[in-house]
Amino acid sequence: MILVGVKFKSSVKIYFFDPDNIELTRGDLVVAETERGLTVGRVIIPPKETTPPTPEVKKILRKVTEDDLDSLNKNFEDEKIAFKTCLQYIEKHSLPMKLISCEYTLDRNKLIFYFTADGRIDFRELVKDLARVFKTRIEMRQIGVRDAAKQCGGIASCGRELCCSSFLSGFNPISIKMIRVQFLPLNPSKLSGMCGRLLCCLSYEVANYLEDGDLYQKPASYLSSLDEPVDLDTLNKLDEKENGK
Repeated sequence: MILVGVKFKSSVKIYFFDPDNIELTRGDLVVAETERGLTVGRVIIPPKETTPPTPEVKKILRKVTEDDLDSLNKNFEDEKIAFKTCLQYIEKHSLPMKLISCEYTLDRNKLIFYFTADGRIDFRELVKDLARVFKTRIEMRQIGVRDAAKQCGGIASCGRELCCSSFLSGFNPISIKMIRVQFLPLNPSKLSGMCGRLLCCLSYEVANYLEDGDLYQKPASYLSSLDEPVDLDTLNKLDEKENGK
């Protein structure tokens, strides 16, 4: 089946759609119906023969028109106001949450707020206030710290743009084993990204340290040769966070 891969503003994943005989190339802006509503996305994978990821594949509605761009620009400006307003109501209700971003659907039928929090948040009163102000359907969506870093963007310690906000299409699990097999210094401050989790790039070269699918054994003198002290408790906590424990 001929499918096209599309990436949306608030997601690291690539979603596949039926191009519906619309001529598309990489970089084109398109309008598609998603679970969030009518949304503008960018073509990342041009049309090609692909196995459908799900039995039901939605169609691309159209290429972005001038009217769509005007609506999109208006939404961007109104999202800034919505973000500040939501911050005020979060403070009013003393909610332990961090607002990351917000987004209107193209047709403005829904206004979605993305936030992070340590646990479940009772935001019913917040939603009532926001619905009264913006006169549209309000959705509060809790996301992880990695997704938050992707949405915010930034420059990593290597000097390049964050991998998650520049090219990664998903998040792979990162473990302490990946650090040890590459003989890297066990220094949490150098192994953590802006999100506070282990660096995504720790997985990039692990395959070079594999032998018949098994990890090489690190030399017994490895830990004793480190110049810096090793805080194993901190590393274990990072590993537990990464694996959702």
